[in-house]
Amino acid sequence: MRNKVLGVLYGMAIGDAMGMPPELWSRKRVQEHYGEIQGFLDGCPDNNISYQYKAGQFTDDTSQALTILDSLIETNFKPSSRSIAEHILGWAERENAFENNILGPTSKVTLKLFQEGKSAREFSDEAVSNGAAMRIAPIGTLFEAGQKEALCRYVAEVSQVTHTSDVTIAGASMIAMAVASAMQYGDPTKMIEDALSVEAYAMSLGASTPCPSLGARTRLGVKLAEKYREDEKAFLENLYNLVGAGVNTSESVPAALAIAYYSFDVKRCALMCANLGGDTDTIGAMATAICGGGNGAEAIPTEYVEVIRKANSIDMGPYAEAILKKRGTL
Repeated sequence: MRNKVLGVLYGMAIGDAMGMPPELWSRKRVQEHYGEIQGFLDGCPDNNISYQYKAGQFTDDTSQALTILDSLIETNFKPSSRSIAEHILGWAERENAFENNILGPTSKVTLKLFQEGKSAREFSDEAVSNGAAMRIAPIGTLFEAGQKEALCRYVAEVSQVTHTSDVTIAGASMIAMAVASAMQYGDPTKMIEDALSVEAYAMSLGASTPCPSLGARTRLGVKLAEKYREDEKAFLENLYNLVGAGVNTSESVPAALAIAYYSFDVKRCALMCANLGGDTDTIGAMATAICGGGNGAEAIPTEYVEVIRKANSIDMGPYAEAILKKRGTL
């Protein structure tokens, strides 16, 4: 099990770091600038977000995921909105995240309001961006795939400091469940089935928003994966055009699930996400975490893990040990 947990953690970081350079660029611009991304690269000087990163460094997606784990470890894995907010704000201040355009749109507003002692519910109830889903993958490592409602409730508790809408809670729950399923069964078809199975319940835990169906878009992504099984570029082109790859949960979560289903391998998944266009680092973090859970850290190229460890001065081992110690007691 330790191998699977480490697979999720390093997979998340690898997908995030690989997708960092072209973050939020159109697919056309990614292709014109890079041709094809084939490995870890420095952030692009022309990209107003990634210019500040070096090759192999992960972004706010993985940083916030680990910051939330830091909070949960301190509170014995009982989610505390105050503790989570304080940890994320502490990270944001250390990284000058507000000034450096690192934070997502919803987190930026809600965390500022928390900092000022004000309620952010007016904004978090209307959130549709993917801030909750981008950082949730490690939560999936705490649950068995059969613990569907418990997982969704836990995801909602962890997310509520910034995201309380139906689509954001459901999107995050689907990613967490995909991780739990991939770890348990190692089967991409079962992973999709389990992710889809939590949508309705998770939607009931948040404030209603006028968003497209996550399930319908995920099923479309899977159909595209089957149709273009032998043509990866055609799959990515159609996924980008028909499902979308933007910052909205209703685009990025189905895209991530579809690419994880198509590739189910950390290296291939990370490269596919980086070359997709759109919210490449976030889609990469979500999708590649699922693949890491399905195959474990031992299946990840050793050089990829070393790049992550050196570029970010990080060892995921202590996080894995804390998760394993708590796993199964929630």
